[in-house]
Amino acid sequence: MVAYKTIVVGTDGSRSSYAAVDRAAAVAASCDATLVIACAYFPTRQEDVDKAQDVLGDEAYQVVGSAPAEDTLNTARDRAVVQGAKQVQTVPVQGEPVATLLKVLKEHSADLLVVGNRGLNTLAGRILGSVPSEVARKSNTDVLIVHTT
Repeated sequence: MVAYKTIVVGTDGSRSSYAAVDRAAAVAASCDATLVIACAYFPTRQEDVDKAQDVLGDEAYQVVGSAPAEDTLNTARDRAVVQGAKQVQTVPVQGEPVATLLKVLKEHSADLLVVGNRGLNTLAGRILGSVPSEVARKSNTDVLIVHTT
């Protein structure tokens, strides 16, 4: 097996993305690699988030700004440490998920990108594209797509 030195994983605060963080942390622990946890976000007015949460309920984490990047990253860091990752960095980045992950991957010279499979096998994902399929297609490094759904 290739010993990865730097692993990037993305999270949006969903259960699915935290499962990807757990797997990335376990791989980082086994390789003694640095784990970089990235969270893409767009600032949103609180009143817009509140309205969306009323409508979406449990799915409100998908609303940009509904899961503040710092809270999401702190939770992800704690989970990564539990999985044995020793060197963990967190990176909040303003922007959309695919471009953000590719940017963080390049900035940290990472050799593995870990993402969950949410959206990969959905009709919307096939028509509109999904984060896992887009990063796998556009990345110049290894991509691990974790079964999280």
